[in-house]
Amino acid sequence: QVPLEESGGGLVQAGDSLRLSCAASGLTFSSYVMGWFRQAPGKEREFVALVSWSGGNTYYSDSVKGRFTISRDNAKNTMYLQMNSLKPEDTAVYYCAADSQWSAVRFKTPSAYNYWGQGTQVTVSS
Repeated sequence: QVPLEESGGGLVQAGDSLRLSCAASGLTFSSYVMGWFRQAPGKEREFVALVSWSGGNTYYSDSVKGRFTISRDNAKNTMYLQMNSLKPEDTAVYYCAADSQWSAVRFKTPSAYNYWGQGTQVTVSS
């Protein structure tokens, strides 16, 4: 059973907004650092954003900084990614990931996360 499930993807135009959600089940949500990654066709999976256990600390890739906002609601076992000013290059499958450990060195690396969702497609047309 996959403990993470993404939703909220879709087809939008450049400049539009989307909000992705990641619902967790079967794990103590507040004990996990949560992240978003994305993977475009023919490319490696890349880090997008991370939120700490309590939500007090966030980190972003340079490509999304200022446009995307990551957040979490531990009472609802859910993480969010608000994506504004979307660009065609944001087109990818977006995955949420979770791990109980934090590594300042490895947090941008997919292998640092034990749990993954199955992904949700985001397509941005020009």
